[in-house]
Amino acid sequence: MPIQLVTTVAGLKAESARLLATKTGVSQGLVPTMGALHEGHATLARTAVEQNDVVVASIFVNPLQFGDAGDLDRYPRTLDADLALLEEQGVDLAFAPSVEEVYPGGQPLVRVTSGRLGEKWEGASRPGHFDGALTVVAKLLHYGMPAAGLPAGTVGSAGGSLPAYRAYFGQKDAQQLALVRRMVSDLNFPVEIVGVPTVRAEDGLALSSRNRFLSDAERDAALVLSRALRLLEGRANAHEPLDLDSALALVESQPLVELDYFDVVNPGTLEPLAENCRETPFRGEALALIAAKVGPVRLIDNLPLNS
Repeated sequence: MPIQLVTTVAGLKAESARLLATKTGVSQGLVPTMGALHEGHATLARTAVEQNDVVVASIFVNPLQFGDAGDLDRYPRTLDADLALLEEQGVDLAFAPSVEEVYPGGQPLVRVTSGRLGEKWEGASRPGHFDGALTVVAKLLHYGMPAAGLPAGTVGSAGGSLPAYRAYFGQKDAQQLALVRRMVSDLNFPVEIVGVPTVRAEDGLALSSRNRFLSDAERDAALVLSRALRLLEGRANAHEPLDLDSALALVESQPLVELDYFDVVNPGTLEPLAENCRETPFRGEALALIAAKVGPVRLIDNLPLNS
């Protein structure tokens, strides 16, 4: 079935309700994106299609999460290619609204705040980024809620209940995923947040819409990020001290890479686990986070550590 494109909230609600009724669906999935889609997004979409009767993917470049207007202008827009990729994965409905549709009164006076969890790591390097990201995610989660498009009194076909609702986010953006989960929990959003593992190129580089801006030399240099993460993973698996300093030295040995941060943190709180990283054998669970500028491109990556 060809993918359908809608550009208004009213159209999204009406079409998702119609699709649920047509398919006698009992579940709906939402895949929020900013477009410029790649295999990582395709994996999100395929996972959603496997787990839901109806799947909606949003394509919206959110101005609230860009601190630099030039960065916003440079962000790639590839709608036709994005729609083709989503259709190949079996997505039913693409929602590609204008800025005016999402923010009809201009920039919102009230926003979701990311709090202390959003002030560190990416939040420290990009002040206000996560407030903007969470604000649009909150709106998209409301837009994509299956009950929002159903007539009053309508119920789904699973035991008389409303359709299940899930939203899909990539684990590459680990801090964003942690913040979305916390927002959904703290503010009682009726949606299950599903994290999908990072998709990597064959050489190990985490897929990103920004990778297209790397030169050949810069892309080769960027591989040191995943190599450093894998170094920590090997030590964690062997129950050895992580010796973060030596992994840090590996990254800093690459002259084209300007490191922003590199640390090992608690997966839930994102607080550093210094006492469990450097000298004592690694035990338990952690998350290795890294961010760097490679040429003109800022890249982030992470890797779960489990012993």
